[in-house]
Amino acid sequence: MTDLEFLDRAEALLGVVESGCDRINDQTDADVDNQRVGGMITLTFPNGSQIIINLQKPLHEVWMAAKAGGFHYKFDGTRWMDTKGNGEFIDNLSRYAGEQAGMALQFAA
Repeated sequence: MTDLEFLDRAEALLGVVESGCDRINDQTDADVDNQRVGGMITLTFPNGSQIIINLQKPLHEVWMAAKAGGFHYKFDGTRWMDTKGNGEFIDNLSRYAGEQAGMALQFAA
């Protein structure tokens, strides 16, 4: 994957996260604040916990830090998969955000 291809795919993923937060806030009582600065999005939950998602351009990875731990994702041609075999980004984001929000949340690709 070229740098440009990575940036296109990674920016699309960050867009999914942002639009997912907007939809979740419109449809639930989760009140997830999302703030983007460049290639980083910080999700803040009412209990003060956060999930931070940022782009690691030189490695062509997307990193996620949540209460559950730190995770690295690479695009496999179809989806963003954890580099240690721990699943797909959107599924994991939904799970970790739900745990931190105290309610089921669903992000969608």
